[in-house]
Amino acid sequence: MITGGAGFIGSHLADFLLHKGHEIIVFDSLDPQVHHGRNLPPDYLSKQVKFIHGDVRNSEQLAESLQDIDVVYHLAAAVGVAQSMYQVQKFIDVNSHGTANLLDVLINKPNHVKKLIVASSMSIYGEGSYNCPTCKKIVNPKVRQFVTEKTKDWEYSCPICQNKLIPFPTRENKPADCSTVYALSKKEQEDLCMMIGKTYGLNTTVLRFFGTYGSRQALSNPYTGVCAIFSTALLSNNRPIVYEDGNQSRDLIHVKDIVQALNLSMERSESKHEIFNVGTGKSVSISEVATILSNALGKKIHPEISYKFRSGDVRHICADISKISEKLGFKPQYSFSEGISELIPWIKEKFILNGGNIVDNSVKAKLELEKKGLI
Repeated sequence: MITGGAGFIGSHLADFLLHKGHEIIVFDSLDPQVHHGRNLPPDYLSKQVKFIHGDVRNSEQLAESLQDIDVVYHLAAAVGVAQSMYQVQKFIDVNSHGTANLLDVLINKPNHVKKLIVASSMSIYGEGSYNCPTCKKIVNPKVRQFVTEKTKDWEYSCPICQNKLIPFPTRENKPADCSTVYALSKKEQEDLCMMIGKTYGLNTTVLRFFGTYGSRQALSNPYTGVCAIFSTALLSNNRPIVYEDGNQSRDLIHVKDIVQALNLSMERSESKHEIFNVGTGKSVSISEVATILSNALGKKIHPEISYKFRSGDVRHICADISKISEKLGFKPQYSFSEGISELIPWIKEKFILNGGNIVDNSVKAKLELEKKGLI
């Protein structure tokens, strides 16, 4: 069973597992922000899956759905890092309480589940790791507070020698530094699942996804991934909004590589009770992302560099993927340019099917964040 399986990542996972001969149940609430108020599963979801319109906060629905299940992929979550800062109750309810409810059913109701794989997030780290070439030490700085001056030096300095720090791949043993409600809810998901998994002998794996992109992302959702947000703005002939100076960087991973990690976590016994980063080990600046997408979509539109700080944003973060590579044999197959070549045709097709109209809600989201004092 895939909770949240009608979404972006879950639907790609369902396709892959169906191809391998598995029987799939998709359990999804069809969140209106993602599915535009439709009460039916999206057209891209395979008709070979059994679809259950359900909510992870509903114990009876879960208990009935889990009857003949061997493996649970828990992907259901309220998603939106910035949005979580003013929808606190929703994010804790869906992510933390929903996960607690799933675990309660797994340990108290009859079922045959042998494996639980949980989708977590790089956001639990807060700021990424850095290296001080002078002190020859790894530094884990705290997430920045509000900074707004255009001339602000956005980069971190070493707290010992004051020289500039160099971004360094973040390992799984970096202490969590949750700077948003979303991040906190994902950390609670991790802790709950690992605790219950070890206590009751339920084989559990946590995967910390880095910035995921690819076909089927909700284009009109202004709180989805950066590639979808920027593409929607460009197709609407609007300038993508870039916070800070645009030189902040992220590790962006294609959805099919995420699916590879999800499958390996099920198939490899070495995944038991482990936490893994899932990224590419390489980073790209946000300004570069905007430029690459603009060129790929044939738009000569430059991003709007705001020089403003959005609460909870980190400067640089990139995954150290040595653990998942060594233990599970994970190897990313898509470079960013290769991944974009899969994304762009799908975006163009969606644009044509919608009569050349895709709603860009990024300005509305920016105004909402400003209203809440988060920018």
